[in-house]
Amino acid sequence: MKAAYIVAALLCMAGKSYTQADSLQQQINRDVWKPFIAAFNQLDTDGFMAVHSKNMTRVIQDDSLVWDYQQYYNSNRQGNDYSKENLKERTIELRFIQRMAANGKASKVGYYKTSSVAKDGTTRAGYGKFHVLLQKENGLWKILMDADAHNNTTEAIFNSAKPM
Repeated sequence: MKAAYIVAALLCMAGKSYTQADSLQQQINRDVWKPFIAAFNQLDTDGFMAVHSKNMTRVIQDDSLVWDYQQYYNSNRQGNDYSKENLKERTIELRFIQRMAANGKASKVGYYKTSSVAKDGTTRAGYGKFHVLLQKENGLWKILMDADAHNNTTEAIFNSAKPM
């Protein structure tokens, strides 16, 4: 009988742990990923940067670059201005291979797919792998470090990861 109570207690604790982790992922989706995707797709530099900590670090592994918030902001502004002039549409999709969060800190690893349609109708897609560290600031999750690289990421690799 004692064994049954112990098993029941362990199952309840495991369920509670899953629920707490799920709740953290939902918060992060709400605070970071949904606005991140919307702002990227709308070429909204200010909205995109709003999900980043002012103390953030951007690592562009393919080019061996490390930027602070302002450098990343300026690069995004430039890229969005170019896209507004030359593209009809630009989108990003994210898929995850690892999502951990606890004590106001989180680590996310996954793949991204960017797609664009030029004004002449030419379409293009690109893939890469990202690693993001987040932290809670004033009750909201923010990106503290964002690193990515193409890493020979393919559509098959992208599709193998879990959607948000």
